[in-house]
Amino acid sequence: MEIYNTLTRKKEIFEPREDLPTGQAGKKVQMFVCGPTVYDYIHIGNARTFVIFDVVAKYLRYKGYEVNYIQNITDIDNKIIERAEKEGVDSLEYAKKYTEIFKEDMKTLGVTSPEYKNATDHIPEVIKQVQTLLGKGNAYVIDGDGIYFDLSTFSDYGKLSGRTALMADDAVSRIDDSNKKRNKGDFALWKFPKTRISAEKYADKRGKESIDIDGEPMWWSDDLGWGRPGWHIEDTAITEKYFGPQYDIHGGGQDLIFPHHEAEIAQQESASGLKPFVKYWMHTGFLVNKDEKMSKSLGNFMMLRKALEKWPKEALRFYLLSNNYRNSLDYSNKSIKAAQAAAQRIRELRNKTALIGSIDNLGGTLVGVAEKTEQLFVDAMDNDFNIPEALSALFNFIEIANKIFADKTIGKKDVMPIIKILNLYDTALGIVPHDTQYHDRPAEIQEIIDQRQKSRENRDYTMADQLRDKLKNLGYEVEDTAYGPLVTKK
Repeated sequence: MEIYNTLTRKKEIFEPREDLPTGQAGKKVQMFVCGPTVYDYIHIGNARTFVIFDVVAKYLRYKGYEVNYIQNITDIDNKIIERAEKEGVDSLEYAKKYTEIFKEDMKTLGVTSPEYKNATDHIPEVIKQVQTLLGKGNAYVIDGDGIYFDLSTFSDYGKLSGRTALMADDAVSRIDDSNKKRNKGDFALWKFPKTRISAEKYADKRGKESIDIDGEPMWWSDDLGWGRPGWHIEDTAITEKYFGPQYDIHGGGQDLIFPHHEAEIAQQESASGLKPFVKYWMHTGFLVNKDEKMSKSLGNFMMLRKALEKWPKEALRFYLLSNNYRNSLDYSNKSIKAAQAAAQRIRELRNKTALIGSIDNLGGTLVGVAEKTEQLFVDAMDNDFNIPEALSALFNFIEIANKIFADKTIGKKDVMPIIKILNLYDTALGIVPHDTQYHDRPAEIQEIIDQRQKSRENRDYTMADQLRDKLKNLGYEVEDTAYGPLVTKK
């Protein structure tokens, strides 16, 4: 199995760092993926990353690995504080609300593999790591501002991205600015309150988990004083607690490579003295809307919650997985309708398996085809999670199965091979609809749809158009896609 490693810029054989205890098969995999900053609903561009790594974790488990997959939730951040202030609510409660919304949306989307860890539940770990960096001379204090990482102390900065300087398109709101910084790229590890606060004033509150100072949640440290975590330090504090100073896979969107992931490397490798911090770095491409990255700041996004109301989760997952994970994915109605048609074809094959039990012919034609399809699936996924190639193998299987149905040569021995393939794709990719009906589509309607598709295959487009008009008169719209016709009831 090979994975493209952003750090080395090449595919590498996947070899996790740590074996399971003696007597257990397989190996242990520790995987961390950057989660959301919970100041709003997430958009479907964010969802693409979470779906892809959901598939990565599920496929590794299918391969026999024991996967410990953690995803952080940034529930303390400037954006959260600003939004909460506008709405006149407590920022931690505001973050809690959107944390729950995020988890609900992930569950609805079928993302079930990660274990979520909130940043605010790991303040002691953040403080410990900041103290370590101060003690080693990698950090310094700017009075009245915060504690910053000194990039001049880490010569490897930029090895992941190939960059060492900030650029115009970087996330400026996430880059800590201060005219007292030693180096332009230095970033905050611990942020002090906005105004100078005497320790004595809040001495009676030091035992509290957090207090509000100047509209911001603050935590007390005997060594650091009142403050809150910087963005980058949250992730390394969490992963060091659960994985130790080194682990196997770190994932996230391409926009996080610089400066966020570079900062993580600088922090953890400086704190521990061990390299590499992460063995394999994986990054997902952007969702693009008319060649522009989809983002809240550009206003060209669709909220995931709205998308889940509009499209079935299997169709949405199929769409988000339909291109190589490292490449950008075009956001368009045409692409999503094609995904709907694909999910519809998968559903129809699942429904047809219920009919096979009544067929006397023992069949068995699909046994060998299913074995070959499974091997093609594994070969594709082992090649840096080539999901489009794996999907191609599935639809080749569906085409063969449908032809056997049409020729009436399918039988009871073909039930299990179909179920096995569908279960494989459902377990790993989550794209198989589980309802057993055609959404009230009568058998005579399905017969017209099948006749029309056969006419198209025979290039009898005049007949195909006539059958489309017939379906329209009966209350059904037909739109042809790369995965076959998408049929919807008007």
